[in-house]
Amino acid sequence: MSKVLKKPEVLAPAGNLEKLKIAIRYGADAVYIGGQAFGLRSRAGNFSFDEMKEGIAFAHERNAKVYVAANMVAHAGDTEGAGEFFRTLRDIGIDAVIVSDPALISICFQDAPGLPVHLSTQASATNYKTLEFWKKQGLERVVLAREVSMQEIQEIGEKTDVEMEAFIHGAMCISYSGRCTLSNHMANRDANRGGCAQSCRWKYDLFEIDNGVSKNLVDTDEEPFSMSAVDLSMIKYIPDMVDAGVDSLKIEGRMKSIHYVSTVASVYRRAVDAYCADPENYEFDPAWEEELWKVAQRELSTGFFYKEPTEDEQLFGKTRKIPQYAFAAQVLEYDAETKIATLQQRNNFGVGEEIEFYGPGDTGFKQVVEVLWNEDGEEIDRAPNAMMTIKMPVDRPVKPFYFMRKKK
Repeated sequence: MSKVLKKPEVLAPAGNLEKLKIAIRYGADAVYIGGQAFGLRSRAGNFSFDEMKEGIAFAHERNAKVYVAANMVAHAGDTEGAGEFFRTLRDIGIDAVIVSDPALISICFQDAPGLPVHLSTQASATNYKTLEFWKKQGLERVVLAREVSMQEIQEIGEKTDVEMEAFIHGAMCISYSGRCTLSNHMANRDANRGGCAQSCRWKYDLFEIDNGVSKNLVDTDEEPFSMSAVDLSMIKYIPDMVDAGVDSLKIEGRMKSIHYVSTVASVYRRAVDAYCADPENYEFDPAWEEELWKVAQRELSTGFFYKEPTEDEQLFGKTRKIPQYAFAAQVLEYDAETKIATLQQRNNFGVGEEIEFYGPGDTGFKQVVEVLWNEDGEEIDRAPNAMMTIKMPVDRPVKPFYFMRKKK
């Protein structure tokens, strides 16, 4: 008899309305967004209430959910207007709000009863008693600290029924649970109130002074020294996450591109579906990891899940060459008779280049661009103008919202 698994939610980032729709089209069960206050990404394409309404309607029509991150650390005066903000979120149909500050949590329960509250990873929940504490306060889900190991997750799952959400992919902060003040001191931008300048990711020279002589320890052939962590990827370990009882698998990246969001959401959707459909016969598909490398910006690791990270999980020294791909075009239409696709250009490409199409649930295919036509039907060598409409023959059927990419 095969075991019955609880299928976790695939939760994707959505920095703006376009990314929200793409994430859901590419398989996300839920997205998390930022409003125009109380969040930690002041420079993301944060949503107005009207944009939220449109996003909610789009998501709910497709049985997906929308969460709003309001996870700043509130200083004196920062909570002004929070009650009205949370009430509006509740009234327009937001499915939950993600909060870390106890004052904001209290205001939300008092002024917006009925709006579910999830505890942000910023609150550093690392044990089951912490989850039980927040359950008593009325929270139904906790986003675990990124420092929690797989063994600890299993123990937490056995001892509490609070929903667990865990990060499975994306950038990792070098500081504990993202609580850092480097940016405050180096750029006068408060990381805990949405203004992180990512000082840890800057490139630094590293010096040793011996008898008054300064020597640069950074080899010019290597990655310059930084305090930056490599990125997280748990694509090979989805069975462990599901078996441990994690309810929501969270992808980092509200500042990332449509190319990133579509690719990562689609890959994790396939892995989760494959394992939950037939755990006994599940096999990891190497093509999934290969797909993730096409949008990777840094090395990938499993973070804290299986061991304490070492200098090998930091960005300096020799690094592997990561293949860089550019998002080249979006499919608008496809004519099955002529096998010609209509595309909206997003990056310069031309005749003779190898490109790759991919779509929701489809790892895609490669081909060479043989001919291009502009809107007037004139043959052109390149598509140089942003957002221009072009046509080209394609080797296999594609659909609207399929994307085209090329190696940089």
